[in-house]
Amino acid sequence: MRFTDDRYAGERSQFELALRMIRHEARTRIIRECTGLSDDRIRKLYSTYFRHGGGNGIKRRRGKSPRQITRFVKSAQNQIQATTLVALFSAGLLVRIDQNDCVHPCWPRPDVEFGHRLCRAYETYLLLHQDPQLSFEWAWNLLQCISHNDELYLAGCRRCTGLYVQDAYALDRGICPACEIVSHVH
Repeated sequence: MRFTDDRYAGERSQFELALRMIRHEARTRIIRECTGLSDDRIRKLYSTYFRHGGGNGIKRRRGKSPRQITRFVKSAQNQIQATTLVALFSAGLLVRIDQNDCVHPCWPRPDVEFGHRLCRAYETYLLLHQDPQLSFEWAWNLLQCISHNDELYLAGCRRCTGLYVQDAYALDRGICPACEIVSHVH
C-alpha cells in the first residue's frame, strides 16, 4: 500500500482535516461533522499526536460549542473581527451574500472540503488580526448564526456603505464599527 494511492486520498484528507481542526482546538462534534470520523477515532488522534506533544498547549474543549451572539457585537473590535470572518467565509465560498445583503450557506451540510475551507478562512483571520478575539469555535458559531439571518445579519453603514455584522435585536445607528472607531478618534 502506498500512501499516495488515490484510493486513500479521501481518508488522508479526513485525517489531515481532523489534525488541523484539533490544532485549532475544535470540539469533537465539529470535527466529526466535517470529517465523518468517529468520536473515538478523533480522541485517539488527539491522544497520539497532541497529548504528549511536549507542552504544545493544544487543549481538548469539552461540552457544547458556544451559541451566544453577544460576543460578536459586544464591542466595535469584536464586530470588526466578526465582519472580517464573514468576508473570509464569503471569499472561501462557505456562504454567499445576495443583492439584499442576506447571507446564504453554500453547503447543504459540512464535509471535508467545507472543513478545509473553514480552517483556511480562520487561519487567514488569525493572520489579519494582531489580537484575535474569536476562537475557532466562535468562528463556527458565527458561520452558523450568520447563515440563518435571524439573530445576526449584515447591515450597511450610512457613512462608508460597507457591510458589518449586526445583532438583529439591538438598536442599530447604521454606522459600522470602523466608522464608529474613527469618529471617536476625531
